Order: sequence, then structure tokens, then C-alpha cells
Amino acid sequence: MKSSATHPTGLPLRQWFAFCVAAAVLSQTLGCTSVSPPASALRGPSIAAAPAAAESAPPLEIATPSFDSWQHYQLPGKQATEFSFAHKDGRMVAAAVANASASMLRQPVRVEAADLGKIQFSWLVPQLIEQADMAVRQSDDSPVRVVLAFEGDRSKFSMKNAMLSELSHAMTGEPLPYATLMYVWCNKRAPGSVIINPRTDRIRKIVVQSGADGLSRWQDYERNIRADYEKAFGEAPGALVGIGIMTDTDNTRTLTRAWYGQLHLIAAK
Repeated sequence: MKSSATHPTGLPLRQWFAFCVAAAVLSQTLGCTSVSPPASALRGPSIAAAPAAAESAPPLEIATPSFDSWQHYQLPGKQATEFSFAHKDGRMVAAAVANASASMLRQPVRVEAADLGKIQFSWLVPQLIEQADMAVRQSDDSPVRVVLAFEGDRSKFSMKNAMLSELSHAMTGEPLPYATLMYVWCNKRAPGSVIINPRTDRIRKIVVQSGADGLSRWQDYERNIRADYEKAFGEAPGALVGIGIMTDTDNTRTLTRAWYGQLHLIAAK
């Protein structure tokens, strides 16, 4: 995302959106940090390790509040994307309209690494953002993003990421999450491609849809969170501490809209 003020490293001062990021972009702070928060901050849904279940038992879904109870996180210095809530095509949805804007809906959760299973999500996108390229800083926009924020060992941060986290904390009150994983729709890159955020490698995106195929139709996905995290970051994930959705056009200065179906988290068996 663009910013008029920069640090000597060349990074925007209010980087990430500090989830937000990511707040990975990528807000990607989802109101969640990668340090242990006080108990009062962990009001989101959580799951403890479950006892072994019979092989025929159905998957255990982790309770996730409806979008209308999520926090609308507005990024400092940015016009906010408009979110509204309604029924569409038999689904409860969050509708997003971005007009040269960027903000996100986010929800704290707590899913320990051992319990990470799958995420189910859906979206409807009428059109792509023609000028967007999520690998390029000046055009890093997307009609849809599903964002996951994770805990981890922040002592592993590079000097650049440690400085970025400190700046994020100073500007937004929230440090950079240890890792932010996003699911995105890309103009050209093939599904399965991993895009490293042009500002910080602690935000990485997995392309789940590419090109015009599927526009104006609901697209439904089920992804293995652990496998996707390991593919993107090359290591095992820590606890999942936040989820979010984000539609942004602040870099391309364009207008776009999208609809999101409710997210569902499924615990590992």
C-alpha cells in the first residue's frame, strides 16, 4: 500500500496495515498480534485439543461469528472500503465496495497449531482489477482476500521486519503478526502460486483463482491451512490468532466490488 511518509528502509511508516496487513497485508493485523495477549483480548472463538473421535464422526467445526459482528479495521491514512451485510443467492454475505480505498473486516480467534485443519470460504467477483499486480508495491490491490494471522517466534524476524513491526506498533498500536497468509484471486498467476508481499516477506499470498474464468459466479473453496502455510512459509505454523477479509483498490485508484460468503474453520481430526 502507498504512503506519503517512508522510513529509511523505504517501507511505508504505517506499514501493514498492521494486521494490518496483513494485515498481510495485510491488516493483516486482524486485531491479533503474535505475542501472547492478555486473557481479555482473547474473546474470539477458540478450540482446545479434542479427544480422539470415532472414524465416522463428522468434522468438528470451530464456531466463527457472522460477519456483522466482526471488527471493521480502517487503515491509517486510507479511505475505508464500504462493507454491508445481507442475503444474496441464499447465502449470508458481506458485500465490499472499494473506491480507491482499503480496509478490512477481521475477527480474533484462537486455534492451536495441533488443531489446525481446514478453512472453507466463498466469494463472488464481478470483475478483476485490470491494473493490479500483487507482486508489485505500486499496484498491490485485489478484489478479494481471505486473511489468516499466525503466532510464531518473533525473534526470527530479520532486522527489516523487526523495525517494521516496531513502526506498525507505533502507528497502529499493533505489532506485525509473525506471519500472515492470504488467499487471493490473481489476474495472471496460476492457482497454487505463492506471492511474497512486496513490503515484507512475513505476508505471503496463495493464488486460488486466476484470470477471468469464474467471474460473476460463486466460487467455493476448502483449503488445508497447515499444508498451505507450510507451502508458503516453509515451516510449520503456530497458532491461528486472527481471520479477516479485505477488498482494496487504494493503489490502482479504481472501483471494485465483491461478495464474501461466511468463513468456516474445521478442526483437524
